[in-house]
Amino acid sequence: MEETLDYLSGFLCTGHKVKKKQFQTVELKVRMDCDGCELKVKKALSSINGVQSVDVDRKQQKATVTGYVEPNQVLRKAKATGNKAELWPYLPYSLVTHPYTAGIYDKKAPSGHVRNVECVAVVSDHGRKQEDQLADMFSEDNPNSCSIM
Repeated sequence: MEETLDYLSGFLCTGHKVKKKQFQTVELKVRMDCDGCELKVKKALSSINGVQSVDVDRKQQKATVTGYVEPNQVLRKAKATGNKAELWPYLPYSLVTHPYTAGIYDKKAPSGHVRNVECVAVVSDHGRKQEDQLADMFSEDNPNSCSIM
């Protein structure tokens, strides 16, 4: 009932539906070298309307903003401080099937993290994935497979 009233009040007041921001957590990688940079970033991100909490970790170069915010708005505000900023580009090792694949492993990543890459598939000359070739190498159907099997 309450959702219906909110929906209708959006039409009555402005003539079109008002888009509400969703509650979410936005993680950023922000370059911070000193306590002053850390304080500047935290103060700037806290000033955004809808922010519930801001957590800044200078060691990991990470800022976490929680609230009714848009990721692009948070990113713009972080860049406005003069520090280099981007959306958090890393994932924990446990969420990645092959963390040491070229393009995923990043020696600058924090401990236990790898770069967030959508999909990396290594394809050979014959158009087959390298994983498939490795699986076929140890297949029972292959007469030249490993003698241990």
